[in-house]
Amino acid sequence: MAGQTVNGAANPVDAALVAARAEALAWHSPYQFLRELPQAAQQAQFGTGAALRFGSGPHDEVVPMAGGVGQWLLQRLSWDSDYFGTPTYRLFSGLFGAEASPASLQAAATELRAQLHARGQYYAFSVVPAEDTALLQALTGGGWQLVETRLNFYCPVAEARLPEPAPVRLARPDEAQHIGRISAAARNVYDRFHADPWFGDAKADAFLARYAEAATAGTYADAVLVPDAPELPVDSFLAIGDTVATEALPGSGHSRVLLTAVGPANRGWHLKLVAETVRRAAGLSLPYVLMTTQATNRAVFRTCEKLGFRLGSTTHVLACHNRW
Repeated sequence: MAGQTVNGAANPVDAALVAARAEALAWHSPYQFLRELPQAAQQAQFGTGAALRFGSGPHDEVVPMAGGVGQWLLQRLSWDSDYFGTPTYRLFSGLFGAEASPASLQAAATELRAQLHARGQYYAFSVVPAEDTALLQALTGGGWQLVETRLNFYCPVAEARLPEPAPVRLARPDEAQHIGRISAAARNVYDRFHADPWFGDAKADAFLARYAEAATAGTYADAVLVPDAPELPVDSFLAIGDTVATEALPGSGHSRVLLTAVGPANRGWHLKLVAETVRRAAGLSLPYVLMTTQATNRAVFRTCEKLGFRLGSTTHVLACHNRW
């Protein structure tokens, strides 16, 4: 299919296919459940706008679908590729019209796997909104495996039900390795990395330890909270990423729970750390706290219910590779 011209520059993405997939692409916004935020602005930033801009990045690929039924939007992740020693890709989405049959889309998803296989060793994943049933059925029918179902919660800070303040402090950079060990030890067999056999427990533990260490050192997080109570060892943490509202999307400022782990010596501290995250967001005048967990994580559900979080959306993580 011919590429279209967007903003005066040649772009390989077919704008007609983007328009055909507008309803599904809208669900890619991390704020789509916040109806007070302009839907058109969300679509422009995260949905159809992101799709139309695809191909402009140095690692973006717009891959024609087999049979000419559409396009795949594929991105090579440099850091992940280097860390895992395997070319790693994220599939943003697929573009196709209403006339594309389920069989043709499944065949296209199968062919995409074959094309990646022909490049050598690879790992690919996609985070697909639950509402995008056409893409989910195409990928699963084409051999992509479901590895995680995520529930995305949000808390309007002004409406939170907070307990009495708990003693917390910011983790120190010299505690990075200790925080990493906590992360690796608090294994969640249902998270994306542990649930996907491509990683294996040892590699998944090491990756989450590395992430927690980097967050504590200030690379991936704006703050890491730990308990600060006398005689209580630090056996839990919560990493936070802050996002201020933009001119294009006013009112979208938030703190996001990036990673959290609680060891046996700090039982009960997940609730306290999340509550202090909400309290911290209030102090920064950030109107929301966002938190994602697995659909199996009932302990987090209880925390959400107690503090006033609401379920915003559901997403599925699918993956494929050629290790076996």
